[in-house]
Amino acid sequence: MNVPDPLLANNQTLGEIPSLKRSLLEPRGLFSTLLSGAAWLAAIIASVPLVSVLYGLIVRGGHRLSLEVLTELPPAGFEQGGGFGNAIVGTLVTVGIGALISIPFGILAAIFLGELEPDSRVAHVARFSAKTLTGLPSILAGVFAYAVVVMTTHTYSAPAAGVALALLMLPTVVLTAEEAMRTVPSNMKNAAYGMGCTRSQVVWKIVFPTALPGILTGVMLAVARAAGETAPLLFTALFSSYWFVENGKADLMTPIASLSVLIYNFSGMPYDNQIELAWTASLVLVMLVLLFNILARVLGRKKF
Repeated sequence: MNVPDPLLANNQTLGEIPSLKRSLLEPRGLFSTLLSGAAWLAAIIASVPLVSVLYGLIVRGGHRLSLEVLTELPPAGFEQGGGFGNAIVGTLVTVGIGALISIPFGILAAIFLGELEPDSRVAHVARFSAKTLTGLPSILAGVFAYAVVVMTTHTYSAPAAGVALALLMLPTVVLTAEEAMRTVPSNMKNAAYGMGCTRSQVVWKIVFPTALPGILTGVMLAVARAAGETAPLLFTALFSSYWFVENGKADLMTPIASLSVLIYNFSGMPYDNQIELAWTASLVLVMLVLLFNILARVLGRKKF
C-alpha cells in the first residue's frame, strides 16, 4: 500500500514534480538572460565616457604629477616647470567656506521639513524651492554672489566664492538630509515619545544620529559637485598666481586661485608647459572629486 506524501499534490508522484533547475531554453529564463545582457551592455556603454576621460587624463597628465607640481606656484608665460599648489589650497578653502555656510542651514532646514512641520505650507514652498535650485545653472549662482558680495565688498574674494558654492550645495544637502530623516523608523520615535522625551530630544538623540550616514552622504556629494565648479568662481574668486597667505597672515579678501579656473586659463594658452599643467590639474581635480564620492559611499554604509 502506497502512503501518500503530504508534501505532494493530489495523486502526484515524485516523477511528476517540475524541476526547479533553471533552463536557458525556457521562455522566462531566456527572457531574463536577454534582459541581464542588455543591462550589462548599457552599463558598459554608459561607463565608456568615464573610462575614456580617466584614460586620457592619466596618459596626458599623469607624467607631470609630482611633489613639485603639487607645491609650487603657477608659472608665467615662457617659464618651464612650476605647479599649482596655491590652486589646490584655494579650492579647499573656497569649498570649505561653502560647506560651512550650506551644511548648518541645510541640516536645520531638513529637520524642519522632515520632522517639525513636514506638511505645512512653508515646508511645501521650501521643498519646491530646494528642488528648483538643484537645476539652477552654476553661472547664475556666480552672478548672484557677484552682485551680493563682490559689489558690496568691492573685491573678488574667497568668501564671495564660498557664497556662490554654498548656493549650489544647499539644495543637495537639504533634500538628501530630509530623505535620510524620513527613513528613520517611526517605531523608534514613538518609543522615545513613550518614554517621555520631548520633540527636540527625539530629533537630536534619535532621528539625527540614525540618519547621520545618509546626511553625510549628501554632504559629500554636494562638496564633490562644488569642487568641480568653474563658472561661479570666475565671477567671485577670479584667480591669483600667488598664495593667499603672506608673512604668516592669510588675506581671504583678495582674488584666490582654484583648480577649475587654472584649468580654464591654462588650457587656452599657447604654451606646452601650461597645457601639460592643465592636464595634470584636471587629473588632480578628478581624483579629489573621486575621493569625495568614495567617502560618501563609505559613510553611507557605516552604521553609527
